[in-house]
Amino acid sequence: MKQHTLSPRLSVAAFIVGLGAIGSMIAAERSAAPMANADNAFLGALTPEERQQATFTFDSDERLHWHFIPSEMFPRKGLLIRDMTPAQRKLAHDLMKTGLSQHGYMTAASIMELETVLKALEGARPEVGRGRGGQPQVLERDPEKYFFSVFGTPSAKDTWGWRVEGHHVSLHFTVVNGALVAGSPTFFGSNPAEVREGPKKGLRILGAEEDAARALLQSLDPSQRTKAIIDATAPADMLTMANVDIKPLSPSGLMAEAMTPPQRDLLMKLIDVYVGYMASDIAADRTAKLKKAGVEKIGFVWAGETERGKKHYYRIQGPTFLVEYDNTQNDGNHIHSVWRDFNGDFGRDLLREHLKTVAH
Repeated sequence: MKQHTLSPRLSVAAFIVGLGAIGSMIAAERSAAPMANADNAFLGALTPEERQQATFTFDSDERLHWHFIPSEMFPRKGLLIRDMTPAQRKLAHDLMKTGLSQHGYMTAASIMELETVLKALEGARPEVGRGRGGQPQVLERDPEKYFFSVFGTPSAKDTWGWRVEGHHVSLHFTVVNGALVAGSPTFFGSNPAEVREGPKKGLRILGAEEDAARALLQSLDPSQRTKAIIDATAPADMLTMANVDIKPLSPSGLMAEAMTPPQRDLLMKLIDVYVGYMASDIAADRTAKLKKAGVEKIGFVWAGETERGKKHYYRIQGPTFLVEYDNTQNDGNHIHSVWRDFNGDFGRDLLREHLKTVAH
């Protein structure tokens, strides 16, 4: 029988002190090799039955099966954190760290831990969702109800991928030819967006996403606001949701070419919030792509009320990427946010280039 003891996720607070310094560091090596090493260590620690749960072929349809809602509403496959031994959990967290910056890892771990806050807030009256078939189901709030999945064989030369997913966390990494790494879709959510009671009162895990967007919005003059604010009412959720294939959204809003230099700096600071979650090489690749496509072609859209604490939505969209952020549920205290690459989600652009150059 497995022993369930304190998991690595509970050491979140210990890492927070060093986030500022870590965020400015630039890694000297790419993520692919550390990912392969960490993934093989994780898989090597599993029993044959656990490995069967955790692994899939790379071309499996499961690789594109994703969402950010509770598992009762969207059944998932993979190996649950809570079904792992303490040693296995540590190796699973070590794998997660290879795809994220320390700040990104801390954010993911904090979102998982927020399930305990949500459970306490709901108390004896847990939220009821709808599972497949429309049947009502009580939503279980468990910070260890997150699934790890591996697609293909982790290698320093081959093509493979891995995923971590559960309520409000959905991370996808694809390694092509043992070197190139894609890291989207990347979804983070937070319910509550701000903890308003209890021991963690004031906690805003995704506060930077809102604050950086508001700084940009507040810098706009009336004419610019007219272009940026497309609707006085925010949509009920992100428009792209968990669609596998996405296309640019319209309208584009206020374009960066119509912003002043200080406003463009605020736009880039907002983008950096999302880019900064990733391991340094993945972050650098995202930034290089959007700059090559043209920063001036990036648009900013806001919908909903502009007063803090009210329901609101925004998106940032360039030729290569889309960021969506929605805070409308629970009366404007429940965030969904995502980074999507129009050609790169699930590593598709890297896979296309690989197939052009390598005979199969």
